[in-house]
Amino acid sequence: MRRIGAERPVRADAAALRELHLRHLRTVPFENLSIHLGEPVVLDEKALLDKVVGARRGGFCYEINTAFAVLLRGLGYGVELLQARVVGEGGKLGIPYDHMALRVETVEGERWLADVGFGDHSHYPLAFDARDDQEDPGGVFRIVETADGDLDVLRDGKSQYLMETRPRELADFAAGAWYHRTSPDSHFPRSLICSRLTEEGRISLSGTKLITRAHGERDERILGGDDEVREAYRELFGIELDALPVVVRPPVRKEEVDKEDVNSDSR
Repeated sequence: MRRIGAERPVRADAAALRELHLRHLRTVPFENLSIHLGEPVVLDEKALLDKVVGARRGGFCYEINTAFAVLLRGLGYGVELLQARVVGEGGKLGIPYDHMALRVETVEGERWLADVGFGDHSHYPLAFDARDDQEDPGGVFRIVETADGDLDVLRDGKSQYLMETRPRELADFAAGAWYHRTSPDSHFPRSLICSRLTEEGRISLSGTKLITRAHGERDERILGGDDEVREAYRELFGIELDALPVVVRPPVRKEEVDKEDVNSDSR
């Protein structure tokens, strides 16, 4: 609770979940620094708590959604891990176990879709069983059931990810995490990102590029050197680094043209 600056809630209800979700997004950064620091990414609850809570780091979806799930279970919520496939350009689906999201049940039996590991996404949990538009500071969201029984999560009318409803175990996501650490088809090994929500908008650091969005305005600048980059990690994200991450690009297929926008915050 101290990690996200929250008091222990009296009840594991929807109001407390909303506050915890928002505080997590504003405190724990979405980041892929471990890949470029040569650090292992271990899908083990203790190891992830040591990283996110003990070392005051962030992580990508498997890491920070797992840490959030551990917190919620300790507070009395029911939590299930769900696997999803991210929808890319042209509707192309990512690999199975491409993304992890959480189905959270309150003491009143209400079910919510919580996701603190998708970068620029909803600020608050979404009502899991609602099928109409859900207004959120991050956009207008809708959960649509597909013909196959999966759930399509849309933001402002655009599909974000296709999610199964069957509960999974943490170990099930190991292959997806390995893929995103090592594959030339994953954007994570090709670029750096460290990003978190702020009260005014969002702040992101991609290598030496600092991107700030506040009140609908975007500012972008290049930091002056290693010392300034270290200070940005420390002051803006609470991350202390002895060595700075360095992108070592994996082999890229000859026919692949990298159209990735390094300014993108999303998973």
